[in-house]
Amino acid sequence: MLMPGKLEGIGYFCKEAFKEITLSHPEHEFIFIFDREFSQEFIFNSNVRGMVAGIPARHPVLWYLWNEYTLPKIFNKLKPDLFVSPDGYLPVHPSVKSLSVIHDINFEHFPSDLPFLKRHYYRHYFPIFAKNATRIATVSRFSKEDIVSRYHISHEKIDIAYNGVNQGFLPLDHSSIQSVRKQWTAGCPYFLFIGSIHNRKNIVRLLLAFDAFKKSTSTNMKLVFAGAKRWWSDEMQATLDGIEFREEVIFTGRVSDDELHQITASAFAVTYVSNFEGFGIPIIEGMSAGVPVITSNVTSMPEVAGGAALLVDPFNIESIATGMQQIFSDDSLRQKLTLLGFERSKDFTWKKTAASLWESMMKTIDTKNQ
Repeated sequence: MLMPGKLEGIGYFCKEAFKEITLSHPEHEFIFIFDREFSQEFIFNSNVRGMVAGIPARHPVLWYLWNEYTLPKIFNKLKPDLFVSPDGYLPVHPSVKSLSVIHDINFEHFPSDLPFLKRHYYRHYFPIFAKNATRIATVSRFSKEDIVSRYHISHEKIDIAYNGVNQGFLPLDHSSIQSVRKQWTAGCPYFLFIGSIHNRKNIVRLLLAFDAFKKSTSTNMKLVFAGAKRWWSDEMQATLDGIEFREEVIFTGRVSDDELHQITASAFAVTYVSNFEGFGIPIIEGMSAGVPVITSNVTSMPEVAGGAALLVDPFNIESIATGMQQIFSDDSLRQKLTLLGFERSKDFTWKKTAASLWESMMKTIDTKNQ
């Protein structure tokens, strides 16, 4: 998950949480196991040692080999006190105490969003990982309850370590906002989607809702997607080709962290109406940048929003379009959500994430051998 310039949700969790943990606990040694050559930027302190093991694990067959052959060999050699898996993967029978960070189990609810081999791997092995881990950490109350319900795991076995927000997401002054908008949207205001463009993120309905919003409103508003088209589909392309205002939709591709901070703070509103999230980091990124947020009324998103975002039904195009219309036409609502959101974002810091994860790690080490 730690690859320069390619960090996404779990990658940021891994980087920010373990940077804080390793700096805060110099009395411990941390070994980071990579599946390819790594950047020294991820070796956060003198008590961190990086090692490359096995071959790049980027396919379900290679995931199996990594978990069942590569990791057990490392455990036998190093005899660690604890293995932390930031993405939930484990050997089927871990030979050391293990903390599995399972961010969500979206693949159980929307399996068709994933290719056949990946969804088969996830749905077969993650119940086993959850059962055989010494402890589990996850990123929201929703995800905890989902794992408990779906995998029949005890509540007492699961800890919560909420995600944080990167410090670069800050409000911009009016002049800077105008400059950013000039660069990306010819000076026009825009709704913003942040993240990987994946079917689970409800891209098709967002496009259709934006088209409906534009048809009902006389405005030069754009829709900007800030993220890589990693999972762009034929359905998404057909939808984009079929909407009337397709020329008003802008794709930035993957941008640098600094560019993303600026694009976010210059948005008219963040529109993050995913079908399913274990947390939804873009919600608090928008809030921290001083931008009102429209998000979904399902899964973890109301929990994260905490009453500081406009909630819509992600499965109803009209509901999403109405949310856009409300944000566009009601200045007092925009100002209210901006202020509430900015305060809400302060509840989520990587320091808090690291402290919660460290507490879970210590509980794992203290667990009596089964």
